[in-house]
Amino acid sequence: MSKKRKKEFSEQISSEIAMLGPAKIKSSLECVLFVADKPGVHVAIASEEGESSPNGGVIYEFEPAGPREALYFDPSKTKCAVVTCGGLCPGINDVIRAIVMTAYHSYGVASVVGIRYGLQGFIPKYGHSLMDLKPDKVASIHEFGGTVLASSRGPQKPDEIVDALERMNVSILFLIGGDGTMQATLKIQEEVATRGLKLSVIGIPKTIDNDINFVPRSFGFDTAVEKATEAIRCAHTEALGAPNGIGMVKLMGRESGFIAAQATLAQKDVNFVLIPEDAFELHGPQDFLQALHDRLQRRGHAVIVVAEGAGQDLLAASSETDASGNPMLRDICGLLRREIDTYFKALNMDYTLKYIDPSYIIRSIPANANDRVYCGFLGQNAVHAAMAGKTGLVVSMLHGHYVHLPLSLVAGKRKKINTMSNYWQAVLQSTGQPVRMLSTLEQYPKGAACNIASRNNV
Repeated sequence: MSKKRKKEFSEQISSEIAMLGPAKIKSSLECVLFVADKPGVHVAIASEEGESSPNGGVIYEFEPAGPREALYFDPSKTKCAVVTCGGLCPGINDVIRAIVMTAYHSYGVASVVGIRYGLQGFIPKYGHSLMDLKPDKVASIHEFGGTVLASSRGPQKPDEIVDALERMNVSILFLIGGDGTMQATLKIQEEVATRGLKLSVIGIPKTIDNDINFVPRSFGFDTAVEKATEAIRCAHTEALGAPNGIGMVKLMGRESGFIAAQATLAQKDVNFVLIPEDAFELHGPQDFLQALHDRLQRRGHAVIVVAEGAGQDLLAASSETDASGNPMLRDICGLLRREIDTYFKALNMDYTLKYIDPSYIIRSIPANANDRVYCGFLGQNAVHAAMAGKTGLVVSMLHGHYVHLPLSLVAGKRKKINTMSNYWQAVLQSTGQPVRMLSTLEQYPKGAACNIASRNNV
């Protein structure tokens, strides 16, 4: 990094990873490039990426991921456990397969067991059986969507989970899941440390919404965007098929609109994209319904992409929560469809609206080629870290490097789209939607938003 670039960053933080003890066993891996903990990977996190100090960006030093020359665990006596939690996502089976294949074929571990139905699988009262994961059992699971271990939502007590791990004589636990799972992983690791157990706890971040803190791209996201573009293409075709045709596509994104934004950039047919991070108004001379009317008058059709968490402030708040404790989302697309109908009927203007919701198709399909490669590296590096005796970490790729992220850095905070970023500007420029209808306008310096709006008014 240049001296000029370093001046933009106010502090440097070393992110140490906990070790269970000295690694004294020589690795038997052959034809590999062993990695040392130092020097670390220096990653500059600018304010636009969501993590900064008051005076500018931060330089973090992360441990590089990869095989170590010395191991903590004796492979012939090591028992591993794998659990998948939360909603489905393309690529989960690929990660499971990579863990099992690496553990058996690279290290020769004694056993890998699968915990069925998420964290419930640890709790005796649910009665879920274990799954013996051997290479022949997982050889073809990457060809299927979902998770071969099944999943569940909702918390379980960390002490009961660790009790189960002790009963099973597990040395390494791999947890595959999203933000809620990473928070649970941190609590499990803390309970393990409190008891003084020599048990490695490794997280592998999974969320289709791509909203895990410090993880630029979670596995399955690339596949989800690719599938979402197919729905957008269909919506565009439907919109072109009738006078004043409107195609509306609902995509996943509870608190973060990354799928909607990325799919919009990939498929250039979108005219309006609504995300949770940017509030909008329905009524008024420069708000959504007026902008939609102007678009139809000008071009005769429109495509709208809506993240499921968008516009929740326009709906009555809900006191209900799901099994993970998240507030139940209200139906924003239902509201939009009703308001569009009322608005155009009042204008005596005929229109046709086709609504497409591909949410469960997107999350249930097998991973595409890019995600499969990514999942393979995540699973392999998770095993390398665990066998070296590391614990309390998440394996991820950050700025082109596979690294170990401390669980405390990842858990408990969702990543969101920065509506002041060049990325979001690119989305707005791609759609041509007026910035005036979004709250983003109020955040830009005087004159900046007007310039953007004029560029997009096509």
